Amino acid sequence: MLNRLHDVLRLRTSPPIFFGSAGVIIAFVLVTIVFTDPLDAAVTVASDWLYTNLGWFYILGLTLFLVFLICIALGRFGRVRLGPDGVAPEHSGPAWFAMLFAAGIGSILMFWGVAEPISHFGDPPRGPSLGVEPESIGAAADAMNFTFYHFTLHTWAIFTLPALCFAYFIHKRNLPPRVSSIFQPILGERIHGPIGRFIDIVSIVGTVFGVAVSLGLGALQINSGINRVLGIPESAVWQLVIIGVVGGVAMISVALGLDRGIKVLSNVNIWMAVAMLVFILLTGSTLFVLRGTLEALGSYLMNLPELALWNDAFADSGWQADWTVFYWAWTISWSPFVGIFISRISKGRTIREFVFGVLLVPAGFSVLWFGVFGLSAFDIELNRGGGLVESVVEQEDIPGALFAFLEYYPASTFVSVIAIVLVVVFFITSVDSAALVTDTMANGHEDFNPLGQRIFWAVAIAVVTATLLVFSGSGGLEALEKIIVLVGLPFFVMGYFQMYAVYRALREDAGELPPMRTRTWKKVLPPEEYERRQDEDEHDTSEVVVEPEAVDEPPVLRDPYVDRERVTGPPGTLSARTGSAKRSGRRSKGSDPSPRPEPRDREDTE
Repeated sequence: MLNRLHDVLRLRTSPPIFFGSAGVIIAFVLVTIVFTDPLDAAVTVASDWLYTNLGWFYILGLTLFLVFLICIALGRFGRVRLGPDGVAPEHSGPAWFAMLFAAGIGSILMFWGVAEPISHFGDPPRGPSLGVEPESIGAAADAMNFTFYHFTLHTWAIFTLPALCFAYFIHKRNLPPRVSSIFQPILGERIHGPIGRFIDIVSIVGTVFGVAVSLGLGALQINSGINRVLGIPESAVWQLVIIGVVGGVAMISVALGLDRGIKVLSNVNIWMAVAMLVFILLTGSTLFVLRGTLEALGSYLMNLPELALWNDAFADSGWQADWTVFYWAWTISWSPFVGIFISRISKGRTIREFVFGVLLVPAGFSVLWFGVFGLSAFDIELNRGGGLVESVVEQEDIPGALFAFLEYYPASTFVSVIAIVLVVVFFITSVDSAALVTDTMANGHEDFNPLGQRIFWAVAIAVVTATLLVFSGSGGLEALEKIIVLVGLPFFVMGYFQMYAVYRALREDAGELPPMRTRTWKKVLPPEEYERRQDEDEHDTSEVVVEPEAVDEPPVLRDPYVDRERVTGPPGTLSARTGSAKRSGRRSKGSDPSPRPEPRDREDTE
């Protein structure tokens, strides 16, 4: 039945995965609209239980991910290349770094650049437990500690782990670009069966919801910005209009393709964001911001071990559930989307340069961005009359934090318009990229796919965003927080299996001594795509397979004590055991020139 529907709609994908994911999304939208209050009550109960009982699991899990990545990069497997042995990186270092900057970071920076530091400055995270006074110097230091904790190494560890797994299994083992491929060392050919399909459906649905939450935050921020600039009210109607416009432009970008769509938008936005950063730095208290950013970085690094395991156990104020747990659940839900993007641009890199590049380059820019915007916000509060704490913390206008901040700078209206354009384009590129990657995960290949499939995923993201933001009972940021913490749970569970799977694959494929040699694998296609290509004359299927198959055997460590084609000394001597016999005519002083007799068996001696 699904196959017939697939053919009628002229799709080219995996019917169980595509229709399974679409069915879950459509069912959620309909149930949310029809049974708004009961569903909202159920989601509230479930999310509250999870915050209370499993918040520690999110905190511990992410710290373990970060430690695992550092260990794998510094260990012997750090020399393994993500691709065939000896292949060179496809992109130069500067180009690769620039693309990493564009990998999902823009929307985070724009929304939280001011909102996060000033929120913690006015309401210190550890105020109840450590006695930190709001709006004090101690509050400013703690605010920057938690801001860096939330948006630097730990956040990028969420993206780096699946990205590393995707890069290894896609480029090294030539498996399909699906989350289920990561589990091939555990499942084998069952990645094409019900278990693998279930993993892919969960991943696709989670990605749609994660990007929908990002788009929802963007809609709130854009609505707040045009309210301040044009006087347009902040309402559900205008938020729906914003979602429709962003989704519509994203569909146009999807239709144009990667080179003419995402690439152009990303390049323009990167330079606009850098220009805004420089503007804030130069027109504000430059020296204070630079000194404060450097000091904040040192404080963060010194406090990182404590922050990485802090659970608010004694005060139990609920702060961590509202902030840290929400961040980790939200970020990990769309990590497959960012992970596949990063893996695609990283072929040929070693694991060591991949891990440290993906962890440190975006994290470094985040330090600079949050340092400039955060310290500038503190300067406004401490030295220029204040007002941001009242707006952001007391009035809870988190989406409007950036625009309230910009009112303290020259040409505030013009700069606010630029900021609105930045936010819009960042979210367009996020929806655009997510639609392409989601379609790739459903297809299991990147070669050719109908335009209608990609547009469907862009529409799905927009519809889910509207449902969460307007029709979910609570509405606004609260609704986004409650649903995403539930969506993120299975991704954390899968993260533990991802660590095991990639480590097991490395042990299966990699040799022990330099140069590091690994097995070569044939390209794997989903069964339905393999059958299609067999029926089409223009495709050669001789080099592709359905079940993962290695071209050669794993390298075997040569035992230095046996079967060596070298001249050895008499049996039983050191030179015989190591193969380091003396050259003829050169014997150690006092050595017996005659060979020793062969040792007899124990039974013979008896």
